[in-house]
Amino acid sequence: MRVLVGGGTGFIGTALSQLLKAKGHKVTLVSRQPGPGRITWNELTRSGLPICDVVINLAGENILNPLRRWNEAFREKVLSSRLETTQMLAQAITKATQPPQAWIIVTGVVTKWEAAARIPGDSTRQVVVRSGVVLGRGGGAISHMLLPFRMGLGGPIGSGHQFFPWIHISDLAGILTHALEENCVQGVLNGVAPASTTTNAEFAQALGAALGRPAFIPLPSTVVQAVFGRERAIMLLEGQKVVPRRTLATGYQYSFPELGAALKDILA
Repeated sequence: MRVLVGGGTGFIGTALSQLLKAKGHKVTLVSRQPGPGRITWNELTRSGLPICDVVINLAGENILNPLRRWNEAFREKVLSSRLETTQMLAQAITKATQPPQAWIIVTGVVTKWEAAARIPGDSTRQVVVRSGVVLGRGGGAISHMLLPFRMGLGGPIGSGHQFFPWIHISDLAGILTHALEENCVQGVLNGVAPASTTTNAEFAQALGAALGRPAFIPLPSTVVQAVFGRERAIMLLEGQKVVPRRTLATGYQYSFPELGAALKDILA
């Protein structure tokens, strides 16, 4: 299949592109910078949607980037980076003389982006994948955790009782590939592991054990709020219990359903 991926140069996009190409699909990226196998967002706006079978949007600023201060400018950048790219692709699909078979977006928050992603009519199958914390080598949440945990300074965030929905990068890429290949898949799917009812404290213990380090030093709520700002801190301190019932019902089989095996693979 011919797959157009918006924002496909990042951590998730790289893993997805590798899997798609390994399965024989042709991948074209939409990026800010031109290059081989890419079109730019300006080219998309000017020339319209290239002929493709599936459109996937992964574009968006990382809302939990600890290196970025949470202020009005960054808040606007987070929103615009997701909403504008989603709307640009949705409009291009609507105007296309040969619309794609499927339109897939990945988001941590369903309600806002569903509205921006809705395509009139029923010729294009639509899927929204709601992702948990993505774990993998060379990027994602683990890259910010390894140093303190390796130094024996890791531990739960706040009380540690909040749920910590997670997914291995291979399974997120797998769910997206499954969604584009299987015509029966549509609607909202939870991109989390089946064992995603893990609490933050349990995750910290598992990561410490995988590294052979203690993980008992909690990160106080006040520090989390100071680093991330009150709005973002809520995401880390309150958590959310998420179960992938519909994802499993579509027939997707997880490569890493359990946290221990996922961490072992990532840290190998």
